[in-house]
Amino acid sequence: MAGAGLVTDRAHPGVDAYIEGLPDWQQEICRKVRGIVWAADPEIEETIKRTVQPYFVLDGNVCALLSTKDHVNLFLYDPTVPDPHRLVNQGHGNATGRAIQIYQDDPIDREPLVELLRAIVANNRAGGWRKLGRETPPPVRENSHRDP
Repeated sequence: MAGAGLVTDRAHPGVDAYIEGLPDWQQEICRKVRGIVWAADPEIEETIKRTVQPYFVLDGNVCALLSTKDHVNLFLYDPTVPDPHRLVNQGHGNATGRAIQIYQDDPIDREPLVELLRAIVANNRAGGWRKLGRETPPPVRENSHRDP
């Protein structure tokens, strides 16, 4: 079911195909994240890069999805945006981006994620974090999902 109840005129057929090829639990995560991305800004567009990977773009990359065996990565293409809600759990200190690993049954905090995505879009609209001369903030925490 393409779009899973989302506004399908915004859906890229390649992104639909990517999501539909995943296990059910990963489809659910990807569809939730996709809806959150769309809620962050109505002008964000979907595309496929690197042959099959879903990207969300607006004046540059905003984020991308990548499924793995045991989780879904949401790559965030701005290492400088604040993360006061500590959603980011991978890539602290990375020069070009960070990630949120989402495992089966993990809650997805909608409003904090919308806030984070809107900050990336704002930086993109202002020319991108590189042009803005922003430095990568120091890590708030270095934590993987599997830490005790």
